[in-house]
Amino acid sequence: MSEGRVGGGVVLVTGAARQLGGRFVRRIQRDPAVARVVAVDAVPPEHDLGDAEFVRADIRQPMIARVLAQHGVDTVVHLDVTGTPLGSGGRTQAKETNVIGTMQLLGACQKAPTVRRLVVKSTTSVYGSAPRDPAVFRETTPVKSLPSGGFAKDAVEVEGYVRGFARRRPDVAVAVLRFANILGPTADTPLAEFFKLPVLPTVFGYDPRLQFVHEDDVVDVLVLASREARRGTLNSGTFNIAGDGVLLLSQTARRLGKPTVPVLLPAVTWIGQLLRTVAVTDFSPEQIRLLTHGRVVDTREMRHTLGFTPTYTTAEAFHDFARAHGPGLLPPRLLAAGVDRLAAAVPGGSGGAR
Repeated sequence: MSEGRVGGGVVLVTGAARQLGGRFVRRIQRDPAVARVVAVDAVPPEHDLGDAEFVRADIRQPMIARVLAQHGVDTVVHLDVTGTPLGSGGRTQAKETNVIGTMQLLGACQKAPTVRRLVVKSTTSVYGSAPRDPAVFRETTPVKSLPSGGFAKDAVEVEGYVRGFARRRPDVAVAVLRFANILGPTADTPLAEFFKLPVLPTVFGYDPRLQFVHEDDVVDVLVLASREARRGTLNSGTFNIAGDGVLLLSQTARRLGKPTVPVLLPAVTWIGQLLRTVAVTDFSPEQIRLLTHGRVVDTREMRHTLGFTPTYTTAEAFHDFARAHGPGLLPPRLLAAGVDRLAAAVPGGSGGAR
C-alpha cells in the first residue's frame, strides 16, 4: 500500500451538516487515494459538500449499518460528537446523538467487515477541571474528578464505548483525538460564543490557563489520522490535540478589547443559567469550571507518535479568532495598559493562574 493512502478509498463522515464536518468532507476529497466520500447527518447541510454523496441518516437509528454495507466503507470519521445540537433539539438531543448515536455507529462498524480505520473526535474536557488537578494532563493521567454531566460526561462515555469496540475489533485501527477548545474565524463552539459576549463574566479570584487549537489544524490532523500509518508513526491511540503555549483568561480579554466582570462563583452559576435561558450562549457548568480552574494538556504524543505539528500556537489561534470577530468595546492596547497599571498598584496583584 502506498504511503498516506486512506484504506480502500471510501470514507464515511458523520456530522457533515456542521461547519467542521463540512470542511473535513471537502478537504478529504482532495486526497488522491480517496475514491469516494459519504457524508452523513440527520439534517441536510447548508454548506457545499463538493462531490461527496450526502446520505440523510440519523446515527441513532439502525439505518447507519445499511449505509456502511451499501457503500463498502473502510474508513469512518466520527465527528458527530459535540456539545451543542443542530436546530432546536436541545441538550437531550445532543446527548442522545453523542452517546446512543456512537453506540449505534460502533455496533454497525463492528459488523462491517470492510471497516479498517476509525477516527473519533473527542475533547480534553474528559479530564475535567478541578482545583487539585495536575498542572498538565497527559493521555495516561488518572483523572481525579470525572465530569459529572454535560458534553464532557458524554465524551467520557463515548471513549469508553470506543475502547470496547477496539477490543472487539483489533483489526481496526482506532484513533481518538482529544481536542482542546477549538477556535478560528468560523468556530461555533460554546467557548467561542462566550468570547463573543460584549462583557466577559469571570470568577472572582481566578485567572485560569487556557489552551486552544485552530480549526484549520483540526481539519489537518483529522486528515492525517484518517490515513494509513506512515513510516515511523502510528496513527492509532488516544492523542491530545492543542496548539503550543497557554493564555490566561485575562490575556484573552485584553486581546479582544473587552472588559471583564469578576463575580463570586455562585453568581457566575446564576449568570450561566440566565445566558442559557435566553439562548445567548451555552454557558454550561463544565464551561464555568474551565473558566475557574483552567486546563492544560501535554501534546508530546501528538507530535512524536501521531506525527502532527500544529500550524497555529494557542495565542495565534486566539488572535485569528479575535481578528475575525472585530474589536471589542475598548482598544486592546488601551485596555491592556489600564489593566497593567491597576495590577501594579495592587500589592501582589499579578493575576497568575490558579
